[in-house]
Amino acid sequence: MATRRPNGDSSIYQDKDGKWHGRVTVGIKDDGTPDRRHVRGKNRAEVTKKVRELEKKRDEGNVPKAGKKWTVASWLTHWVENIAALKVRPNTLAGYRVAVNVHLIPGVGGHRLEKLEPEHLERLYKKMQDNGSKPATAHQAHRTIRAALNQAVKRGHITRNVASIATAPTVDEEEVTPYEVEEVQQLLHEAGKRRNSARWAVALALGLRQGEALGLHWSDIDLDEGTLWVRQSMQRPKYRHGCDPFCEKKHAGRCPDRVRTNKQVAPTKSKAGKRLIGLPDQLIKLLRLHQEEQQRERLAARQLWNEGDWVFATETGQPLIPRTDWDEWKRLLQAAGLRDGRLHDARHTAGTILLILGVPERIVMEVMGWSSSAMAQRYQHVTKRVRRDVAKQIGGLIWEAAKDPAEGGPDSGPTAAEEGPDRAN
Repeated sequence: MATRRPNGDSSIYQDKDGKWHGRVTVGIKDDGTPDRRHVRGKNRAEVTKKVRELEKKRDEGNVPKAGKKWTVASWLTHWVENIAALKVRPNTLAGYRVAVNVHLIPGVGGHRLEKLEPEHLERLYKKMQDNGSKPATAHQAHRTIRAALNQAVKRGHITRNVASIATAPTVDEEEVTPYEVEEVQQLLHEAGKRRNSARWAVALALGLRQGEALGLHWSDIDLDEGTLWVRQSMQRPKYRHGCDPFCEKKHAGRCPDRVRTNKQVAPTKSKAGKRLIGLPDQLIKLLRLHQEEQQRERLAARQLWNEGDWVFATETGQPLIPRTDWDEWKRLLQAAGLRDGRLHDARHTAGTILLILGVPERIVMEVMGWSSSAMAQRYQHVTKRVRRDVAKQIGGLIWEAAKDPAEGGPDSGPTAAEEGPDRAN
């Protein structure tokens, strides 16, 4: 017998088969009709408890949205292709797609979205690492599903983000040792013997990312004012097969009819990445010499010259390929007799030099294009010079201040007896 209540109020009733049911109005559907949710139980007490729990969720705003019941697989696919694709950079989107299609959907895609639990994700992360994936790969999968579930929560499809609760894999940050000032001088000396030598001065003095340096146009630089605008970044090329019939090359980049799928340049990594940097006088001089050398190459190339306005280019004016640029960095290190290092270590070195110079953090953030002060801790490292300076300061504070009074140190002065009986007491 149904218990009649006012319109919109919850109801509890028993059907003709003796089963108990409850209905709770939790809101309004998209079509304007009441959103009534149904619960059932073995007896009235059980149904009453479920009704009260649903009412509490309704009052707290934690009731999942009505309509299509998403699986983890369907939501991740929708999110990566229709939501993330509209707002993130191509490289970020490519990483999301790998995490979604290679790891997350095969691992937890079959679960109903609202039924996904932290333990499901933790088991997946462990399984990935047991199968040979690096912790960083599992951590990337964790960050990806956390971002996807954040959107699901905002849209009312679920009431909590279980990825925020799950324990993420621990990733040990790679140890980075920046080059010392003396090593930077060696690198610049060796670079001076090569084409595009100013390329490495820009990297080591200003800390530009590889893509930012290769994406520079001469219109971005004002040598009279001594300024440089970072506006865009050169992208590593991505390709798809353009052959018909299929050329059987495994990698699309080796296809004779390959088609590039991404743009040559893209906006800077973040809003903070778009920045105006002041140039040291020595770098202005190097860039002027580089400009003159490029003009001679333009005249020599004649009709083969590509008028792309690139600051760092090939002998015919084409933009430098990131891989070719990386190879040149490796050759430069070897020629200078220095230890091997990543090209990105040049950026770490520039950040550390700013630390040595004592540049205020806000200015460092502007020069390096950081949006968060936490990045300074990742990129600025204590070098031998900094350690020596700190050691000298400690020595000056402790040992210089503790000189024997007989030597006229800062603690020397009249004894208590010399100051009179009143002071001595």
